[in-house]
Order: sequence, then structure tokens, then C-alpha cells
Amino acid sequence: MQFWQAVPFTHPDEMLELVPVIEEAGFEGIMLADHVFAPESYDSRYPYDASGEPPFDAMTPFPEVFATICALSMVTTRLRFLPNVYVLPMRHPIEVAKGLSTAAVFSKNRVVFGLGAGWLKEEFEGLAQPFEARGKRMDEQIPIVQKLLAGEVVSADGEFYRFAPLRMNPIPTKKVPFWVGGMNAAALRRAAEMGDGWTGAGTTFEETVAILEDLRRRRKACGRANEPFDCLIPLTEPLPPDKMKRLIDLGMTGTVSWPLSFQMAPGATLQQKKDKIRELGETLIAPVNGKR
Repeated sequence: MQFWQAVPFTHPDEMLELVPVIEEAGFEGIMLADHVFAPESYDSRYPYDASGEPPFDAMTPFPEVFATICALSMVTTRLRFLPNVYVLPMRHPIEVAKGLSTAAVFSKNRVVFGLGAGWLKEEFEGLAQPFEARGKRMDEQIPIVQKLLAGEVVSADGEFYRFAPLRMNPIPTKKVPFWVGGMNAAALRRAAEMGDGWTGAGTTFEETVAILEDLRRRRKACGRANEPFDCLIPLTEPLPPDKMKRLIDLGMTGTVSWPLSFQMAPGATLQQKKDKIRELGETLIAPVNGKR
């Protein structure tokens, strides 16, 4: 079982100090968040909370994902890095492939590409990208990025992207896994057809069972039932061993420790955060996987 530590909302200075401790504690990897900016005002509603309000504001730090991975890979040796999720349709696929490939090369193949459609319309508008049809753009983008990372000569003549044959260097020496994030049918379809995994945004046991069964059916229908596939599940409730086993049997390969800001009182010191990470290693990971 993989255990991932979510680190959104963490200041870069603290992240450089915390991430080596996360590695020592036995976590598989860390999950990063992707936003380019926070609008001063917006009408978009955050889809993963009934209030519609996101768990961040304009003062929350969101360092650029690929640069962050390059920096954090220099202070770790084993830890993997997952944007959860990178808002793919806000960018051009060639630009995305370049940043992703660079992060994979510098981290020595420790990047997992978590991608999603995004929800903040005003962020798309600020980057002069249409919010509409973003899912259809992703369907064109994913194969382009995958082929560029594989070192292929790639051209495009699609509905949204057109360019002459080109090749990108440097490229990673191993395949970068693509984990599609999102809770709706389109995201599950995209994960089953084009992804190497799926990531969620927080689900109960019953919700998770339904999603894993749905993914299994979709992957079987497109002839991918026997291919490796990861399902990273942030659970919104503690589960007894029998229910955890049920999810693992259905395809769950990992779970998530929520951001420290959700687990600790405001104003926690850096040392208290390090102590909390070590505690999670002893209480969450060691009983399941044993100490590394």
C-alpha cells in the first residue's frame, strides 16, 4: 500500500525542510497543488466542498509545480512527486511536455503526472484560455504529451492543436505515469482509456467502492483490464481493516495523508510539523507496510 503526503498550502521554505522528513517517515510520495494565481474576486464555485469555497485564499503559496519538483528532488532520493492535479487545458501541450519532461529528468524518473480539467474559470480567462470544451482539449492533449515524453516525432492536425512534426529533448529514461484526477464520468472515462491511474478528491467508503467498480468496468470495456493501474484514494473517514481490504481488492493502491494544515492547529511550528510527519510514519505507515 502506498501512502502519499499532501503538501499544498505549505510555504516553499518549510517544504524544503519537511520533504526529507516525509521521505524518512516512509511515504511513497508527496502531492502538490497547481494554481497560477488567485483572482481578487471570482464567481466560480469550488466543486469539492458544499460551501463552494476553496480551502485557500490569495495569500496561499502555490509555487510552480515543475520547478518545485526539480528543487525537491535535490533534497530527496526516493520520494515521488504528484501534482494533484495539474490543470492541463490551461496550457499548450508542447509547453506542458517540456516542463514535465524536465522535472522527470532532474528527479530521475520520480514524477507521476496527475492531471485534471480544473474548475476556476477566472484562472483560464486570465491566461487567455477558453474554459469551455476543456475536456475535449484534454482528449487531444494527453496523447500529444505522452508521445513527446516518449521521444517520438509528433505532429498534430486536430480540432484544437495543429503543429508540424517536432521532437523534444531531453526526455525521461522511463515512462512517466499519467494519473487522471476528477470525480465525474468524463474523468473516469479518461482515466480508464488513456491513463495509468486515477486520483480522487476525497470519498467515503461507499463512494470509493462505486468509483473503483466503475473504473474496473470501463477498463475492461476498452481492453485494459490487465494493464497496471494505480488508484490513489484520499479517504474522508477512517476505515477498519476489513473495509480497507475490500478497497484494495477492488484496485486501490494508495491512500493520502491530508495537508498538515488540516491536521494541526494554526500556528504550528516547523518542528511540530516534522514531529507530526514522524508520528504519521509510525502510526499510519509502519503498521501496514513495516518500517523502511
